[in-house]
Amino acid sequence: MDPCAEEGCERPAAVRLFIPWTDDRDVCTAHARVQVQADGVVAEPLEGAEENWR
Repeated sequence: MDPCAEEGCERPAAVRLFIPWTDDRDVCTAHARVQVQADGVVAEPLEGAEENWR
C-alpha cells in the first residue's frame, strides 16, 4: 500500500480525494477527515485498503 500523499506523513493511504482546484491525492484517514470538509472535495475509499481505516 502506498503512503499518505501529505508531506511528512508515513501512514498508509486509504482514501482517494478528488479535489477540484488541484490534483487528486491518496491520503490516510486522518488527513481525509480534515480535507473532505472543504466544499467540493469528494472522498472515495481505496479498494483493498480496509485494514488502514482507523
